[in-house]
Amino acid sequence: MTAVAERIFKDALELHPAERAELIEKLFQSFDDAAGNAVDAAWAEEVESRLEAYDRGEIKASSAEDVFARINQR
Repeated sequence: MTAVAERIFKDALELHPAERAELIEKLFQSFDDAAGNAVDAAWAEEVESRLEAYDRGEIKASSAEDVFARINQR
């Protein structure tokens, strides 16, 4: 752990338990937000790519009925 992180950790230990719990929650949420944004951006790019391929005729759409029928055959 870096010196800065070590100092923050020591300071956090001096907080009231409820404040520490709130801090932990916010830190965990920061992972979700960062990861969520990256995943959302990646999916948006993938959707655009698939739509463009569909518009160019490179891929075809399947009905939900056909998709579920193929899944149920497995």
